[in-house]
This record gives sequence, C-alpha cells and structure tokens, in this order.
Amino acid sequence: MPSSDSVEDYLVGVGPQIRALRTAQGLYGKELARRADVSNGLISRIENGRTLPSLPVLFSILKALDADPAQFFQEIADEQDRPYVVIRPEAHAPQTKEGAPGFEYEHLFTRRLSLIGFEAMLLTLRPDAERDALTTDAFEFKYFLEGTCEFVIGEETVTLHAGDLLFFDGRLPHVPRNPTDRDVRMLVLYLYDEFRSDEAGRDSASE
Repeated sequence: MPSSDSVEDYLVGVGPQIRALRTAQGLYGKELARRADVSNGLISRIENGRTLPSLPVLFSILKALDADPAQFFQEIADEQDRPYVVIRPEAHAPQTKEGAPGFEYEHLFTRRLSLIGFEAMLLTLRPDAERDALTTDAFEFKYFLEGTCEFVIGEETVTLHAGDLLFFDGRLPHVPRNPTDRDVRMLVLYLYDEFRSDEAGRDSASE
C-alpha cells in the first residue's frame, strides 16, 4: 500500500495529468465537462489545482477522455519516481485561472513537498567554470535563462538550453558544465523538506 506521502503525491498529479490528456486530444474544457456531465468551472478548478475531484467525478472524467484508470495513475507514479525531471519550453501549458484578463500563466511543473524552507539564487556559469560533482540535502529546481549547459546528474548528462526546466533530488551527485564560450545563467531554487531535515538530524545524532 502506498504511504500517505505517495498518495498525496498522486493527488497533486491528478489535475496536470487530466489537462495533459485533454490537450493531447484537442479538447476544450467545456467539451470535456459536457462529456463528463460536470461543470466547466469544476474542470478548470481541478486542472488548476484548486480542488480535487471525488472518485465518481474522476472516473467520469477519465471515461470522457477514454483513459484507462490504471494507466492514468501509473503515469503519475512514474513521474513521481523519476530521479530527475526535464521540461522543455514546448511543454509549458498556457493556463487561465479564474478568467482574469491580462494574467497569462504557463504551467511549468507540479510536485508536492512538505517544505520547511527554500533558497533562491541566480547562477552565472562562466565558460571556464569547473568543480567536482557534489550533493545537497535539498531538492533542486533550475530554470535556464541563457546559454547551453551540460548538467551531470548521477551517471547521466542532460543538455539544457534557455527555457528548459530541471528538477532533481540533490542527494544525487551533480554538477553543471559550460561547454561553450558564452555565459550560462539560471534561476536556482533549493527546496528543503521535513523528511530531509528529520533524516539529517538522525544522521548527526548517530555520529
């Protein structure tokens, strides 16, 4: 049986997964609402993370999308279990929240964390920058603003460009590299959660 944390992770992934299925089929929210016999407003609130559907409503939506429930939740689980996530600019999904004109959202990423703190930085990686791989006791979120970067995570190397987003577990050895003669700039967020804090406390107490 999944832990309470993993169940909550599944729930957080419901809205984005429904939106992804709907947009892949070229459906408007109102058409999905009609097929599922629910209100367009409810579809919008679910997709935007404002509310969670009841099981009967969720299964009605999945039926309207001709989606297999087991595969639906498996895809959410696979997303949660990846050691890192890369999101390219073309995957940024435009969103309208509450129908407010002039507010243009693009959905980048959803992940549940029990945060106790975060740190935000702008990092410029010079062409001659060099260091060994290291680890951090945080999840790391990188949004690439300029240049091309080769990011080593564990045994893998990912090439990233302006507009790409990277999210990964900082406990994996990692290091960014600049293979070009131009600066690389990125927004960096370090996200510290309760589990890691408790784990670090246990480790220090046992030393």
